[in-house]
Amino acid sequence: MSTIVEKAKLWLTDTFDSETQKEIQHLIDTDQDQLAERFYKNMEFGTGGMRGIMGAGINRINKYTLGKATQGLSNYLIKTVENKQLKVAIAFDCRHNSKPFAKIVADVLSANGIKVFLFEDLRPTPELSFAVKHLNCDAGIVLTASHNPPEYNGYKVYWADGGQIVPPQDGEIIDEVNSLAFADVKFSANEELIEVIGEKVDNAFIDASVKNGTFPSTTGRDDLKIVFTSLHGTSITAIPHAFEKAGYSDVNIVEEQRVPNGDFPTVASPNPEEPAALKMATDLANKIGADILIGTDPDCDRLGIAVRDLEGNMKLLNGNQTMCLMTSFLIKKWKEAGKLNGKQFVGSTIVSTNLVNEIAASYGVETKVGLTGFKWIAKMVREAEGKQDFIGGGEESFGYMVGGFVRDKDAVTATLLACEIATEAKAKGSSMYQELLQIYVDNNYYKEHLISLVRKGMDGAEKIAQMMVDLRKNPVSELDGSKVKYVFDYEASTKTDLITNTVETIEIPKSNVLIYETLDGTKVAARPSGTEPKIKFYFSVRADLCCIEEAKNVESKLDAKVQRIISEMKLS
Repeated sequence: MSTIVEKAKLWLTDTFDSETQKEIQHLIDTDQDQLAERFYKNMEFGTGGMRGIMGAGINRINKYTLGKATQGLSNYLIKTVENKQLKVAIAFDCRHNSKPFAKIVADVLSANGIKVFLFEDLRPTPELSFAVKHLNCDAGIVLTASHNPPEYNGYKVYWADGGQIVPPQDGEIIDEVNSLAFADVKFSANEELIEVIGEKVDNAFIDASVKNGTFPSTTGRDDLKIVFTSLHGTSITAIPHAFEKAGYSDVNIVEEQRVPNGDFPTVASPNPEEPAALKMATDLANKIGADILIGTDPDCDRLGIAVRDLEGNMKLLNGNQTMCLMTSFLIKKWKEAGKLNGKQFVGSTIVSTNLVNEIAASYGVETKVGLTGFKWIAKMVREAEGKQDFIGGGEESFGYMVGGFVRDKDAVTATLLACEIATEAKAKGSSMYQELLQIYVDNNYYKEHLISLVRKGMDGAEKIAQMMVDLRKNPVSELDGSKVKYVFDYEASTKTDLITNTVETIEIPKSNVLIYETLDGTKVAARPSGTEPKIKFYFSVRADLCCIEEAKNVESKLDAKVQRIISEMKLS
């Protein structure tokens, strides 16, 4: 504890403002446990950037941790990008302090001689990715904590192509950050280098979203009854305009959730993965007889979609189902346009459904599979430029990216794409859900399930680490009666065939992920979150589906199979 106190006392010096000093002194005097939480480690970049609880301390999001990260980025840009005026775009979401934090970040960049394009007010994260390329910037930053609780905020860094930073840039930037003292941060802004942006970039982004997310052949858009909720987030600034531009006129917005609010007062969590977050929207959809319901997370990069099932009830699709529908639809559109020539690919991740791979293969399209996070899909797009065309890509966590004009998951364009799928299905007497079931008939019925175990604080981090150690030391050999054939250890970069006792090298970057795959195609993945105090277990099971009429029975059997596996692994 003495080391913790010594670290904390550094925050009582003149480097830090009086308000920060008072906050730290109060913790030293009254709350040693909270002090330890704030100083036992530095705030770090994970798979989604830097994200954490706001407050004073090295393990919190505040003026100084953001300033230090930005100073490190500034130093890196100055070292690596020569002979030009450096430019960085900055956006922020609806969270508490996001706007002042964005200005602090702009101040530090400008103090280092870097030109800044700062959005006038909150904007969707995908618009920031778009703006980086649109404005020919060298980097971009967005202040957001996605769907985390109200006490969180965060910081994500994008590179010149509009994708989030990946190796080696991320490690090199972190080295720069770690080499700094807080006293090294330049907070004195050069206001002449800060340009406020807004409507012109908005219009360009929405035009591009409509171009990429809709198709000239689609008719009947005014017949689709849509319910939309922004869940108090940034999407209200873009999606209604995109609907109008695309020709969707029957759009019914959940008014109680229209106004951006960092407290997210109508939901326990602003997470469109959770049916409870979409209850108001579901109630409205049932009241008016809507065809489709769409809700987005606070920074508008992920979306939840609910559609009518075979009984006419609103059913929330999971992220895997959404990405399968979108990928299948896009590939069909490419085929109809005569654009498939063997040089196209779609993107997915190691914890997402293998059904995407089956769908793509049926059209002769490659599926590139990377680590969790859209920065890896963006990297695929960048490395394939000039050699292969990118059709679209997604992952199980309710995100999708259409084409390469945005290099991150994009709920604006994906919302339009979902409505195109629903519109075309309705026009031919089908439904979006029936289209999904037909995909299962044509391939296999895949059923996915996710469990997230939250373990907060220092003890929690140790418990999560120990769970991964135990899974590696005592690997699972059988799941629901089917022998484990492959063990993928992405930290060791090995793929072990337990049947033949052979080991192959995995050629993608290392990550603390372990995946078991059985002879019957069952897949279980264990992955500690890079940005939240939790460990996630992903389950995927599959079976043949002979016809749509048998879907309910097959789904029930697969659900039971997942529950048996969860019980076997003592995760229930």
